[in-house]
Amino acid sequence: MHFHPEKSEDFLELFDEVFPKISKFPGCTKLELLRDLKDPAIFFTYSFWDRPESLELYRNSELFKSTWARTKVLFAHKAQAWSVNKLDKYTS
Repeated sequence: MHFHPEKSEDFLELFDEVFPKISKFPGCTKLELLRDLKDPAIFFTYSFWDRPESLELYRNSELFKSTWARTKVLFAHKAQAWSVNKLDKYTS
């Protein structure tokens, strides 16, 4: 997520508020927030879900909808998201 530079702190305040709720959402096993080293207005959320259906339940929840509505107004550029499979062979 690439935010307007002056909105980065607003996003961090929002994430402080919703982090405990998202990380306790049924099926969420891990949630991290990462910040780009070169551009402090770029963030990545990194989450693990026990199954794809749990992620879908979250994406359709009021928590996601309200969080997303408050987040997207802070963007400088359109956000991107990926769902991926972990290749256990390459996990250390």
